[in-house]
Amino acid sequence: MQKPIIVTAYYKEERTMLERCIGSVQNQTCHADHLLVADGYPQSWIDERQWPREVRHIKLDRAHGDYGNTPRGVGAALAISEGYDGISLLDADNWLEPSHVADCAATAAENPQADYLVARWNLRRPDETILPLPDDLFADHVDTNCFVFLPGSFHKLNHFHIMPQEFSIVGDKVFYLALKGAGLVSAKVPTRTVNYHCLWPSLYRLAGEEPPPGAKHDIDVSHLEAWLQQQTPRALELIYRRCGVQFVVKSRA
Repeated sequence: MQKPIIVTAYYKEERTMLERCIGSVQNQTCHADHLLVADGYPQSWIDERQWPREVRHIKLDRAHGDYGNTPRGVGAALAISEGYDGISLLDADNWLEPSHVADCAATAAENPQADYLVARWNLRRPDETILPLPDDLFADHVDTNCFVFLPGSFHKLNHFHIMPQEFSIVGDKVFYLALKGAGLVSAKVPTRTVNYHCLWPSLYRLAGEEPPPGAKHDIDVSHLEAWLQQQTPRALELIYRRCGVQFVVKSRA
């Protein structure tokens, strides 16, 4: 991993969150370029500020309502076309430990057969303290922020921005199923280097805590089954192609 880049899609996040995110990339012990992609609401201070390391800023002219999938896809496509050999996705409300890029590069070097890496995370409370939960709670899930894409997985990155908008609420889960379905080889980074700003009530309750003020609603995907049941066989075929994975659809009652 000689030329890494980190792609950050952002929407209307507070400046302090974006500053934390950008600062964590600036402070990497091993240099990585940083590409921010504004999903319809660019923040001008990013261009006005003098950064020690370059911060690139792409501005989409409208929001896309797909939880960042379109700006992620735009950033990843640019990174591939410009010759980067390691692509990470970092949401604007999250941040990295200083050794993240170096640890990922070392893992890639130790696993030359790997098509992508899976970094480990810390679940962080709003005050940045760590929620005491293991980072391998869900065997069928890898958070978007924990993927590091190497050239062997570049051909799958388009699924982020071509999957139907209806699936974007669980885009990382769909994407991980597509990677596994394609038989791609992964390697796990041994250290916890991704910090995830956690507002999911179910995770707090799993840790024996009450959710903090401003917690999100846990994700409800019941509407997806009903939506899929309404599709024609041809429409389902195209949906599966765009997602990179085929879902089992229950028969209509």
